[in-house]
Amino acid sequence: MADKDIRALFLAHRRELQAYLTNKLRDGETAADLTQEAFLRFAAQGRDGAAAISQPRSYLYRTAHNLAVDHVRRQRRERTEPAPVDDMVRIADDRPTPERVADGQSNVAAVRDALLELPERTRQIFVLIRIERLTYAEAAARLNISDSSVQKHLAKAIAHVMQRLRNR
Repeated sequence: MADKDIRALFLAHRRELQAYLTNKLRDGETAADLTQEAFLRFAAQGRDGAAAISQPRSYLYRTAHNLAVDHVRRQRRERTEPAPVDDMVRIADDRPTPERVADGQSNVAAVRDALLELPERTRQIFVLIRIERLTYAEAAARLNISDSSVQKHLAKAIAHVMQRLRNR
């Protein structure tokens, strides 16, 4: 379609298409933007070498309708409702209390001390599996031992640490 044909189509249908979108969206500014977008897509369709559009007015209305639906969906996804300040005050502070922080630090120190009491190989396997997140097979390959040995050392380390934490 030639530029002058698109211009004639625009002049003939812009107002009715924009009124249609304004009625749907209740927003004249957005309707004007979407009307323009519908005509741009129509013009691009002709430039891309696609087959001629046999019903330009229908195409424009379908395109405008789809643009309006997409716009409404996007608005719904992005919408956030403001919360009153009074509601914000009632939100619990989820930061740990100083007592919980101190207790956590104490637990970490107890675990560290318990691990230091373990034989070197057992401690090394615990670190590889629980700290470095290696699989049993990866730890076994790294230390040149069997998967079964890794599992036994890890079970021994965990049992020792748990016992020491229970006896604190």
